[in-house]
Amino acid sequence: MSTISDAELRKMVERVVQRTMHGEGTRSSIPPALAIQASGEVGGPRTVALGADHGGYPMKEMLKAHLTKGGYQVADCGTSSTESVDYPDFALAVAEMVGSGKAWRGIVIDGAGIGSCMAANKVPGVRAAMCYDHATAVNSREHNNANVLTLGAGLIGEGLARQIADTWLTTEFGGGRHARRVDKITAIENKNMKSGS
Repeated sequence: MSTISDAELRKMVERVVQRTMHGEGTRSSIPPALAIQASGEVGGPRTVALGADHGGYPMKEMLKAHLTKGGYQVADCGTSSTESVDYPDFALAVAEMVGSGKAWRGIVIDGAGIGSCMAANKVPGVRAAMCYDHATAVNSREHNNANVLTLGAGLIGEGLARQIADTWLTTEFGGGRHARRVDKITAIENKNMKSGS
């Protein structure tokens, strides 16, 4: 059985997307954002922006090692110790990397995961989801195409955090009826950006 390199796979995906969007035989290039989404590469193969406040720092360090071992490139957005810091700063750093396309996905950890989720969702292009078990990890990706995961280090243990992260990073967006609904989320965001709300 022959193996296909990442570059070859990326070219195949780009050709399929191009044919779908432009019709057979069209030479125009596909939009870069769509090519990136289709290939799963932004800023390098499977780059995951990872950040945490002081409460999430130990779990961030554990996940950084776990994700690196799993073949992901990790962009560490801080913090670098258990010294008290403010979670919105790190949620913003991760969300901006994802929203700007510098990271494929992002993970933020604080005590409960709630505040970081709220902060990350203020960044255009980000769909952050707080997950606390396998089912919420699957649903947030399959139904909502979440691109930032938030975790509560005070609510879940390291084993569950690894399971959630692995599930969330490998679950594909379901498309279909879910795509229409995610498009409506984006439309709300775009409307509020234009009105300055």
